[in-house]
Amino acid sequence: MFSSSHFLITAPGIYTTAGAGAGAIRTTNRFIIVRYNTPQNFLNRPLAASVSGNRSVNTDQPSVVLDSLRVLQWDKLCDSVASFAGTSLGRQTTKEQLWNLDKAYEDSVRLLEETKAAVEMNKYGAMMDFTGIDVAMVETGIIRARKGVAVTGSEAMALSGLLKFAEALQLNVKAAIKADSDWFMRFMPLSELVMELVICQSLIKFIEQLVDEDGSVKDSASSTLRNAREQVRYLERKLYQLMESMIRSGSDEIATMEIFNNDGRWCINSRADAPPTFEGLLLASGSGAGSLIEPLSAVPLNDELQQARQLVAKAEEEVLLRITKKMQMELNDIENLFNSMIQIDTINARARYSLSFEGAWPELYLPQDIDSIKAETSAEDKISSLSQLNQKKWNLYLPKAYHPLLLQQHRHNLERAMKDLRIANAEMRRKQQDGSAKGKKEKNLNISSLEMRVAKLKQELPIPFDIYIAQNTRVLVITGPNTGGKTICLKTVGLAAMMAKSGLYVLASEPARIPWFDFVLADIGDEQSLSQSLSTFSGHLKQISEIRSLSTSLSLVLLDEVGAGTNPIEGAALGMSLLESFADAGALLTIATTHHGELKALKYRNGAFENACMEFDDVNLKPTYRILWGVPGRSNAINIAERLGLPVEILDNARDLYGAASAEINEVIVDMERFKQDYHTKLHESQQYLRLSKKLHKSLLLTRKRVTEHSVKEKSRRMQEITKLGASARSIIHKKVREYRSLPTQKPKQIKADTDIPTSTSIHLHATIEEKASVVTETASTDIKSITENKRELPKIGDVVNIPSLNKKATVVKLDRSKEQVVVQAGNLKLKLNLADILT
Repeated sequence: MFSSSHFLITAPGIYTTAGAGAGAIRTTNRFIIVRYNTPQNFLNRPLAASVSGNRSVNTDQPSVVLDSLRVLQWDKLCDSVASFAGTSLGRQTTKEQLWNLDKAYEDSVRLLEETKAAVEMNKYGAMMDFTGIDVAMVETGIIRARKGVAVTGSEAMALSGLLKFAEALQLNVKAAIKADSDWFMRFMPLSELVMELVICQSLIKFIEQLVDEDGSVKDSASSTLRNAREQVRYLERKLYQLMESMIRSGSDEIATMEIFNNDGRWCINSRADAPPTFEGLLLASGSGAGSLIEPLSAVPLNDELQQARQLVAKAEEEVLLRITKKMQMELNDIENLFNSMIQIDTINARARYSLSFEGAWPELYLPQDIDSIKAETSAEDKISSLSQLNQKKWNLYLPKAYHPLLLQQHRHNLERAMKDLRIANAEMRRKQQDGSAKGKKEKNLNISSLEMRVAKLKQELPIPFDIYIAQNTRVLVITGPNTGGKTICLKTVGLAAMMAKSGLYVLASEPARIPWFDFVLADIGDEQSLSQSLSTFSGHLKQISEIRSLSTSLSLVLLDEVGAGTNPIEGAALGMSLLESFADAGALLTIATTHHGELKALKYRNGAFENACMEFDDVNLKPTYRILWGVPGRSNAINIAERLGLPVEILDNARDLYGAASAEINEVIVDMERFKQDYHTKLHESQQYLRLSKKLHKSLLLTRKRVTEHSVKEKSRRMQEITKLGASARSIIHKKVREYRSLPTQKPKQIKADTDIPTSTSIHLHATIEEKASVVTETASTDIKSITENKRELPKIGDVVNIPSLNKKATVVKLDRSKEQVVVQAGNLKLKLNLADILT
């Protein structure tokens, strides 16, 4: 099996993997990968025994371990997961791998990484359905090729199908990585396994050239085969014609005769009582079945036909032997690809199961403290390790955890009910089409009852457990009524621990956190042994004794009804002593159920203990199957008896015998339960308000962002409008100025009249756009006014004028009124300018 441990980041874009065996360094365009392969061979393996029956694997495990697996029904869960594999070898391998719980922590982490990668591939759509692969046929073909024996056509086509399937899977992964290179790491370690598959394209083409899809060798595979088959067809036609002519010749017996093929020899089946008119060999005879007769004239042709068929078989074998030789050249790559595909199918089975039941990826950690850290670890690393461990509040955290088999049974019941409803509806539609009204009322009643059953099953989902066990808790004592869910809770925790250890998602909500346990040891149910002359109590003690001797500081121990089956006082004392021994020097975590009230008091004298109870509905007199944490269970027997109508004098006497102190304790427990319920109610409300506030805060941030964006856009739009209007105003003003300057020199009155035109135009323009371009318009009006005023008086020789373009003053030395030009002297510079270019 492909093996890799945690990825140790050594540098950006570089990672390494560690495992057993010799390693090799491979460089890709993005990564430097140190990889260690330990291939697992799935060929030549005996058929696995049924998981629900006796196994040949791990029979050397202690009996207490096997008994624990049995009472937790781990075999049924293995069967359920294996059913999601697409191939027979995949199902067999899945069962064996799950049943074998002798795994190190690193193995469990690797299995979870594989499952997570397969889950990601399924969600992306890169994973494929393995159902269509005939691995049994491929396996026999590989074995034949290894021995040098000709493969069959069906085996060759099965191999071709496997190679094409692997190619399609590889292309899917390549396409995902091409779209986004991050998928390579998200699909690890499967991405590396798939990318390294060696697919022999020439072998696929070679097989498809020689063999048809149905596994028969093509006529075009060889000229010898084609000639031999043509000879067979020719002889078969000739024999058929001969038989047909012989039947027609005996016209009186034609109705009782038919052509028949008996083990490849053509003959006539005669059902007539009288002997046939032709001579022949009697091959078989029976009452009612007729007589098989091979005509003498057909014997030579049948013999020749057998020889021709032998030639066909020989030619086909030669063609198939060519395929075998081609396979032998690529046998190592074929075997590696075959093993890899079985491995991927096994991993995909775990992923599909986890997705089907909406499991959560568990944070699997190895429990340790400062004393267990390796000596070679530096002091800084020790402090960091311990700090990370102490940051985790919970030792075991499984919110809304379901019992896998109960959830599976509910799904099975719902599917069966829905199937019955579909069948009933189809039957009703068929009867309506046939026009049959008989039994219509009964059918409608049946459909209504089935619909009610489906609706009820959809509503009555299994109730999940919220399992929160604090870090410092070593023993959890659960009390509660019979059939209240205590045993189911034990099994749920045990199965979740083994699922996480085996690389499966746990059926709980995220985030799920669970420690890695070396053993899950359980004493659940009636362990009475008649063969060993042990009572129920003795059977429990023997099982617990073996659990006590085998458990380690990394074990999970599950004890159901500890101290039961004997005198209550002695049983309670023995139960207290057993649980204290587990707390002091026993398992990492012990969960025990009990009816003994004395065991509830252990919490108040030993900090390693914690109490929990199964909630009971006093109004409806039935359990709710919910766990109340930190609350010891109380007795409900007298209250139940009162609600069921037992006489008052009996109840009063019972209360007196029970004692006032016990009654007060029960009242305290009732108050604690009420407080717990109120606490959880308020906690639930606060969580809802927190979610609502987060949602509102997110909505406010989004709204503020939108308002800001709108404000920026609106400001930009207004600026564009103002700029556009300003440009339009400047264009109009410049146009009017140019028009005015182009006018000839006129009399003052005319000049006055003319200058009023641009001024009035400017004023009119100012009134039109004063809201958005008032500043521009006012400036333009002022410029025009100053221009017109200055133009009313012509300069004289000797006058000092301003030259705006030079920002200088100059003296007029010459004036040409006809051309409206002047010559000015500015220092040593003499210029000839238009009158419009100067200001007086």
